[in-house]
Amino acid sequence: MSAVSNSNFSNSRFILTGFPGLEVDYPWLSIPFSSIYAVVFLGNCMVLHVIRTEPSLHQPMFYFLAMLALTDLCMGLSTMCTVLGILWGFVQDISLDSCIAQSYFIHGLSFMESSVLLTMAFDRYIAICNPLRYSSILTNDRIIKIGVTILCRSSLLIPPVIIRLRFLNYCRPHILSHSFCLHQDLIRMACSDIRFNYIYGLALVISTLLLDAVLILISYIMILYAVLAIASREERIKSLQTCVSHICAVLVFYVPIIGLTMVHRFGKHLSPMVHVLMGNIYILFPPLMNPIIYSIKTQQIRKRIQRLFYLKGI
Repeated sequence: MSAVSNSNFSNSRFILTGFPGLEVDYPWLSIPFSSIYAVVFLGNCMVLHVIRTEPSLHQPMFYFLAMLALTDLCMGLSTMCTVLGILWGFVQDISLDSCIAQSYFIHGLSFMESSVLLTMAFDRYIAICNPLRYSSILTNDRIIKIGVTILCRSSLLIPPVIIRLRFLNYCRPHILSHSFCLHQDLIRMACSDIRFNYIYGLALVISTLLLDAVLILISYIMILYAVLAIASREERIKSLQTCVSHICAVLVFYVPIIGLTMVHRFGKHLSPMVHVLMGNIYILFPPLMNPIIYSIKTQQIRKRIQRLFYLKGI
């Protein structure tokens, strides 16, 4: 009986909501969304290409930026098929296994981005508070170990809660509230005991996203304390300017997460369109904005991109 049930669950299909009430406008909506995905792909690829080909950017700060760009690129690719598939009219639902896989990548990449942002805060702390030991602390070997730790932390902590989704009984209407799969969406449709998913998921969020946010805040408090001790006003401003890009990236990442969490927890009475809007902002806003932020605010990258376009005659 169990084997039959599991077989039925694996064949379950879930309806992707898309954009309620705007179905007739999908051809028009596909234009801005296709443009956004194109910018996400080209922008992050451009950042990766510039860092790889410019020897002067082979520094810890830019290695971490490359990790961020790669994470953002994968986040965009993880949802592109379902979002654009709905708008182009050839995707309406998704299988349970595909939904679980997509959920794994979305949440795993979110935790990875949080970890990279924390590492970048650590990089800024060392650069400002202990500049003489910067190169001796952040050696290439240490950077590789940090990258492996981030990857393991993001990919190995999630499987227990994601694998559990495969064995739940989904007896409620199989209608997702987004154009992609999220863990909280799937457990909402389950009739099985979801206490493990709820408790483990909450513990995971606290030990990753919340902890990272607190540590980033602490690092900036220590940075601000060190900067205020600098006598020269010009030097204080110069030191703080090196943090502007990272602060913007932190806000671009955490504000949509907080908004989406608040909507899922307390916005049951809100229009489904609000849930859809917050979900898409959470997925697309950081990958879209980070390349723009670092291209504008980071002088080395901006000049390298300008030179690249100039050499190509653009």
